Amino acid sequence: MMRSLRIAAVLAVLSAVFIAFWPNVRTAAGTESPSVGMPAPGFAGADRWFNSAPLTMEGLRGKVVLVEFWTRECINCIHVLPHTKALYEKYAGKGLVIVGVHTPEFDEERDPALLQKAIGQFGITWPVAVDNSERIWNAYGNRYWPAIYLVDQQGHIVYRHVGEGAYDETEQRVRRLLAERPQGQ
Repeated sequence: MMRSLRIAAVLAVLSAVFIAFWPNVRTAAGTESPSVGMPAPGFAGADRWFNSAPLTMEGLRGKVVLVEFWTRECINCIHVLPHTKALYEKYAGKGLVIVGVHTPEFDEERDPALLQKAIGQFGITWPVAVDNSERIWNAYGNRYWPAIYLVDQQGHIVYRHVGEGAYDETEQRVRRLLAERPQGQ
């Protein structure tokens, strides 16, 4: 009996750890993530923008773009934000553009006033596309929060990461892309 309780306790702890660290998932029927090397979908269908006028991938040609899917109540997304902020502070002046795509998981996350408040609380100063209708989410075939896509100067996806972590690898890829940037852009 005691052994069964220990096994049950271990399984409960392992389940809790798995749930805490696995990225949030939303399955979108019939969608696939764009392959690395494919042109990045744009931001058509954004319901509104914070911290910027509407952006397009065409208008961002020549820049390195980090597209980050997040939602304000996702703990994994909140954990990633300081790393995104560090990239922005370090590389925005060198040609990196970060675009947050806020795609809500829950109905209460759709409120633009609460989102604007969260943007202020989290210190997000980069552009944020509000994707309440999931048009950008679906265009990317995205299914996870948080998820980042790095887009090169020609508008192609060159890297994708889901969940927390890989911060050093992501920064190395950003630096490499910025080093490849043609002069004058």
